[in-house]
Formats: sequence, C-alpha cells, structure tokens
Amino acid sequence: MKKRSSEKRRHVVAWVNKAEWDQVLEYLYSKDSSLQRYALHRISAWRSRYASSCPVAVDCTADLVRCQVLDRSGKLDGDDLVLLYGAALVRFVNLITERQQGKTARPLRRLAGNLNIPEWVVNLRHDFTHRKLPTLKWCRKGCGVVLEWLQHEYWSRQLGGGAGEDWDSQSDGEDEEMDLRRQEDDLIARQKDKEAYMKARDLLISYEKEQYQAINGHPEDTEKSLWPAPFADMSWLLGEIQQFAVESHDLLIDVLLEDGFLVPTVEQLETLGCDPSANASSTEPKLPRALLRFWLPLLKMLNSPAFIHLLLEKLFVELKLLMKEWNDHRAFYLSAWISEVILCNNNKFEYHFETKGQRKARIKDRIFVQRIQLRWQQVLSACLDAPCVSTPHLLQVILDDMEHPLPRETRQKLLQLCSIYTQTAHSNYDPSPEQKRQPIYTLESLHEKLQHSRLHSHPWRSRAAPERSEASQENKSANALAERAKLLRGSPWQLCADKVLWKNYPLGKIPGQSDDPSCLMLENYSTMTVFDQPVELESNTAHSAPGVSAAVRTADGPLWNHSDVNRLKSGLQLF
Repeated sequence: MKKRSSEKRRHVVAWVNKAEWDQVLEYLYSKDSSLQRYALHRISAWRSRYASSCPVAVDCTADLVRCQVLDRSGKLDGDDLVLLYGAALVRFVNLITERQQGKTARPLRRLAGNLNIPEWVVNLRHDFTHRKLPTLKWCRKGCGVVLEWLQHEYWSRQLGGGAGEDWDSQSDGEDEEMDLRRQEDDLIARQKDKEAYMKARDLLISYEKEQYQAINGHPEDTEKSLWPAPFADMSWLLGEIQQFAVESHDLLIDVLLEDGFLVPTVEQLETLGCDPSANASSTEPKLPRALLRFWLPLLKMLNSPAFIHLLLEKLFVELKLLMKEWNDHRAFYLSAWISEVILCNNNKFEYHFETKGQRKARIKDRIFVQRIQLRWQQVLSACLDAPCVSTPHLLQVILDDMEHPLPRETRQKLLQLCSIYTQTAHSNYDPSPEQKRQPIYTLESLHEKLQHSRLHSHPWRSRAAPERSEASQENKSANALAERAKLLRGSPWQLCADKVLWKNYPLGKIPGQSDDPSCLMLENYSTMTVFDQPVELESNTAHSAPGVSAAVRTADGPLWNHSDVNRLKSGLQLF
C-alpha cells in the first residue's frame, strides 16, 4: 500500500509542453498588463481542456491577476474593484481550505494556519462575507500577499517537480489516513465533552441531594435509588466542584442554567416551601430567599470575577434565546438571578449608615461581598439585546451601579424608550410636569409644540393673534382652491375639495379608481396620424401661433422642411 502511494502517477495536462507552462508563469507575474492578459487567455484555454478538473491554484491565480489587470486599466470604480477583489479572495480561502475539511466543520483560521496562510487574510475573507466591506487598499494588499503565497507554495514547486505534478491531489492512502485521524479526534473530543457534562451534572445533583438532606426536604414519593449515595462531608463535594470549575467553568455554568438547578422546577419550589405562582409575571423579579440560600454555599465558593462575568453573560444569552420560544417561569428566574448578582455589587449611599447587625444580616445573603469591576458596556448591551417585561427593572439596576454613569437625561430617555418597547410602566421613571401634560409621541403633538413655541417667541402678539392667523390661513386656502379650480375649468380633471385621507392611497391612485389601467383614458378622444392632419394654415394671424408665418402647403413633397421646423420651435409655448 505504501509502495503504491509513493509511486509517481501519470496524468494528462492541458498545456502543450513545459515551455508554455514557463511562459504563462512568467507572464502572470509580470508588471505588463498586456502580457498578463495573454497569460489569462492561455489559462482560459486550459480550463476548456480541463473541463471541471483545472487545478485550484491555477484558477485562484487567474482570478487574482484578472483583478489586478482591471484595477490598472482604470475602467472600474473603487466599489466595483472592492467587490471584484472580495470575490477572488473569498474563493481562494474557500477552495484552498476545502480539501482539509472533514465531516465536521473546522475553523478556517486553523486550516489556514496549517497551510501557512496569514490569519489576517482569513479575517479579510470574514469581513467580505459577514461584515462591512474592507477598503480598496486592504484588498490590493491581500491580493498581493495571496499571489506571493501561490507562487511560493504552488508554482515554484511545479518547477522543481515537473510541470505535470498535480499539486491539489493527494494519494488515496493519505486521504484515508487523514479521514480516519479526523474521525478518531472528533470521536474522542465528543466523548470527552460528554463525560465532562455528565460529571458536572452528577456533581450538581449530588450538591442538591446534600442540601435537601440538610433541610430534610425530600418529597416522600421520590425514590431514593434515583439519587447518588450521600457524601459525608459537604466541604469535600464543594472542593470537587471547585476543581471542576477550574478546568471547565464554562460547562459548569451551562449545566447550572438548565432547568432543575438555578431555574427550579415546580416540585423543587414546593419542596423548599416556596409558592410557584408567586410573582411569576412580576416586572421586578426577586428570588425567593429559600432558593437563594439553597445555592449560596456553591456560589460563594465560585464567586471569582471571571466566574461572575461569565455567569452574567450566559444569563443574558439564555434570556435572549427565550425570545424564540417564550417561557414565563424560566424568564422570571433568569431575570431574578441577574438582578441578584448586580445588586450584590452595588454600593448605595444608605448602606453607610447601617449598624453592624444590619450589615451582617445583609451580607449573609449575598453571593459576594467585595465590589467587582464589571464590564458595564457589555452588560448594558446584553441587557438591551434581550428585551422582556423585566428589562426596565434590570436596566435601572445597571444604570444605578455603573462606575461612570450616563447623564440623568440620557438615562431617563433610555428607560422611557425601554418601557415603551416592552409595553411596561416603569415606576422609577418620573418625567417633568411639562412632559406629563404633553408627551411627544405623535406628529400632531410635535406640530402643537411648534405652534406653542412660536406663540411664546413673540410675546407682543395679542390673544386674538392666533384667531386672526387662523382666519387668514382659511381665506388663503379658499382663494388657492378657487384659483386652482379656475385653471382646471374645461379640463377633464377636477379639483378634489373633499376631506380624503390620502395617506391610505398609494401615489398615483385616487379614491374610487379601479385597478384597470384603461380608467385613466379620457372618455372622448380620437386618433389621427400625422399624414391625415390638415396641412393648410390660414393666413389670419389671430389663429396662427406667434412667430410662425402663415403658409399654404400642398400635399406634394415632404410635409415639413428644416425652416418650417425652426419656425415651429420658435412659436412653441410651454405650460
């Protein structure tokens, strides 16, 4: 098998001989656009001979060189060139890394790194595909780097191994071996992930069992065989969980946020003595004290800044996922845990005057005591990305605790917009008396405010000034309507004086008009060709157009000559 894979295989190529190959290579990397066009024509001929089996590197090189030729020609705009370069670069990264992909998708950056392709080229491809288009400068730079990579990794190697060597192909044995390795790696990775998940779940279930035994809260109908064997020492179990969190705290938080752990089931709430229906739809969610104290030993042991940051991030992510399939019970407890974590971090002014006993009682039920420097911009963005009935409350808690708070007016507007979006009334928002009298939500209120400001800007006007202005406006509008009606007199069109809500009709359509286009035709009309029209003009100047001399024409010869057309143009009136 190894001997067969190591043998040199013979295959048919599209070029005539090695001299043609060398010429095309030299012309492709030439600075002369005419030589590059010749090389592109030869590659087009190769493609027609190859059908669908042209080497990938040859195709990518031709695409990138074509971009350079069109760029130097000056016939395309900058945006067109960016799109052209983008298509060539995206095609290069996809085709070059395609053969390394197995049955499971692998990151392009890793595959490109194995081929010594610069990572920023893959990022450039990502920007073309998913983000804002890069500038033309970066496109040209990426094209140059990729052409150098192709020359070094493909074209130069063909010179050493013969022009007929297939750079894209690999032996069957090597392909099978790589596929087997990928399958084994994927299987091992999946097995490790499954074992880690089961271990995290078993540890948390064991923690719940120990807590239920400590409070004697097991339901009577639950079979004890379903629970793991009890641990003699809770500290040993907490140590196991802490060790697991060091290795994979991300997976531990994912399991914690599943139903049955931080989001309790109805049976668990009844076991803890909590009412499952209490505050289920509250806009200011608050955790039951029994549930908080149930998880406090575990959370206090894991309350590092990194853990708290990741917990907040995943809580908001889970809350955002509920927008697709809403669950009031789960949304309430996710929001309540977010509120609890942020409230543990606040340092309000009223806490400075509490007694030692009050401080001790308050700290007893807190997940962490020392203030943590949270990433407030990320927390604020995550909160706004997951709108729900609790968002105004969570937003208020975040804005109150920020290290560098926003201006008061900005916070009020943000809270008001959030309340409008979520259709909730925010209790802490207190607008000014003027805003209460006249909220600016509609176009009519804006017009009223504008008229009010104009009246106040001219204090010398009397009280009768608005009445006089309204009367004058009515007179002006009546005169304008009469003038327009006079202009349309004798016309098939007429002026509409009815009160019609024109916003309900699309542009170009009137009330009562049918969808048949023939309804726009006039009732009395006739068709007449130019040759059928009378050609004799009366000599009376009263009936002739200004500037056009009357002339008697016969039907013999051409209908109009050049001088007649000029006289007609001089007598035209535009209206």
